[in-house]
Amino acid sequence: MGVIIKVEYWLVMFYLTHCRYGPRYQELAQVIKGEFPEVDVSGFVGRRGSFEIHINEVLVFSKLETGGFPYEDDIMNAVQAAFDGKPVQKITKSRAPCVIM
Repeated sequence: MGVIIKVEYWLVMFYLTHCRYGPRYQELAQVIKGEFPEVDVSGFVGRRGSFEIHINEVLVFSKLETGGFPYEDDIMNAVQAAFDGKPVQKITKSRAPCVIM
């Protein structure tokens, strides 16, 4: 079975904002596809404040729970584990969220 990654992200509608959830998703998808071209990565606009990452239907990161964004290395390690057929652990560490001005 292949690895399937789905990212739910918030579409920010504020004019003056440093929170750019869509571009964060796109950047993450590019990094994942660069390292794992056979992985299926998709994203969709979801709940306010969300940046939720599911790998093979398992929630591995939740901005709604942690309050911040994931570290890229943690996501890549989770993708590698899934790619290797290992169980994926939930990521609870996050970096500071952006500030809306």
